[in-house]
Amino acid sequence: MQIQVNTDNTIAGREDVVRFVETVLESKLGPVSGQITRIEVHLQDQNAEKSGPDDKRCMVEARLEGRQPVTATNTADTIQSAVTGAVDKMRNILDRELGKQRARR
Repeated sequence: MQIQVNTDNTIAGREDVVRFVETVLESKLGPVSGQITRIEVHLQDQNAEKSGPDDKRCMVEARLEGRQPVTATNTADTIQSAVTGAVDKMRNILDRELGKQRARR
C-alpha cells in the first residue's frame, strides 16, 4: 500500500503530520491493506490564519485493485481528529465495498 500525504502551506509540522497519518492508516486499514494499491491524503486548514470550529479538513482517497477510487472526507477542530474521522469513514466504506465483492463470489 503506497501512501501519499499532501498538505497545504498552512499546515505546520509537516513531517510529524505525515508520520501521524501513516500510523493511523496502517493501524486502521491494516486488515484490508492487501487490496489497496494507493492511498492519497489531502490535509487543509480551511480558515488559514483565522481559528474556528471544524476548520481542519482531511480527504482520503483509496485506490483498490481493479476498482474505481473511493473517498472519505472529515472536518474537525484539529488535524488529528480530522484524519482519524476520515480514516474511520474510509474503513467503513472499504468494509462495505469489499463485503459486496466477497458476497458476489
